Parts: sequence; structure tokens; C-alpha cells
Amino acid sequence: MHRRRRTALLVSVAIAAAPVLTACGNDAHPGAAAVVGGQRITVAQLENRVGEVRAAQRAAVPDESQYAQVIAKSGTLPRDVLHTMVLDQVLHRAAQDAGVTVTRKEIQGMRGGLEEQVGGAKALEAAWLQQYGIPPQRLDENLRLQLEAQKLATSLGTDTGKPAFWNALSEASKKLDIDLNPRYGTWDVQKSSRADAKTPWVREVTAAGSRPTT
Repeated sequence: MHRRRRTALLVSVAIAAAPVLTACGNDAHPGAAAVVGGQRITVAQLENRVGEVRAAQRAAVPDESQYAQVIAKSGTLPRDVLHTMVLDQVLHRAAQDAGVTVTRKEIQGMRGGLEEQVGGAKALEAAWLQQYGIPPQRLDENLRLQLEAQKLATSLGTDTGKPAFWNALSEASKKLDIDLNPRYGTWDVQKSSRADAKTPWVREVTAAGSRPTT
């Protein structure tokens, strides 16, 4: 269980060596929020994903004034969601290149362990939404992301805080030839993130009564 509590930390550390994402806001990629591996993530797709988060937030916070506060605190949501969508593909490519796979059973096992920590399925969904901006219907996808990162690091004989892991993601990013629409920010390699991103969804979840891991 101690190891599972660490899995939400992975992405902010892992992306450190990824190459800069350049602009795709030109005629070559009209309507694209990003281009990854020659495939567009369209602005419409991004907006749909942002809409999923907003709908989940609205359902969880019916009070108008409280919901307005939630909106005010998540003004970078489109950029954060795009970051997640791009990073998911980068990590998946790196895992594929290393021969790493994640099974449905493993995802269910991780989810079950987290549910035990926080007090049930609904509590886990609420925690992931509130703390990381992941709506309930995307929870399993995010757990797959975490498991892929963990297993990739293991296959490399390292952990997610070491250069070998970062280098694997960097190589995957190069192969995917990622372009980011400048309206959604730029990538700051030195800061290991999009220039203005806080990426709260990759931070560690600590259940009540548990201590943060280091």
C-alpha cells in the first residue's frame, strides 16, 4: 500500500527531460491543440475533456457561489488537461518501446487499494476530482498512466526520480514529434513542466491518517 500511495507523484518528475513542445498554431495543423505522433488532439476534443471535468465539478458542488470559487481556482484547466492528454501518449509510447504493458486486473487492483485508503469508490472519485482534476470517467485511465510509469521505471532498473526514466520519456517525445499550440503555453524543460503549469493532479494523494511518502 505504501508503494501505491507514491504513484500519483510520477508525471511531474518524469517529464523533466522531455524536449520543448513547439508551436502548431499555423496552417499546417488547423484546429489542433497539439499534434502527437502525427495525430491531432483537436481543440474540440480538448474542450470535450475540459467539459467532463466541469460537469463533474458542477455535480459535486451544486452551490453556485462555491462552484464559482472552483472555477476561479482552476482557470488553467484547459492547459492542464492538454498536458495530461499529451503526457499520456508520451508515457504510453515509452512503455511500449520498453515492452511494458498494464492489464485491466492491475488497474482494478490499484483502484481497490486506493479505495480502501480513502473510504470507498465515491470517496476516491471525489478525491481525484478535487485534488487532481480527474473526472470519474477518466479515473481508470489515470491509474493506467501511473502504473505504466511505475512499471517502466522498474523495467529500466530505476525509479521515476532518476535520469534513466526521464531519458526514456524524452526519447518517446522525440519519436512522437510533439507540437503544442502556443495558445496553451510552452514547455519549459528546466522547470520540468509547461511553463505555467502546476499539474496538481500528479501530486500524491494521502488518505486520512496516512503520512506522505518521500
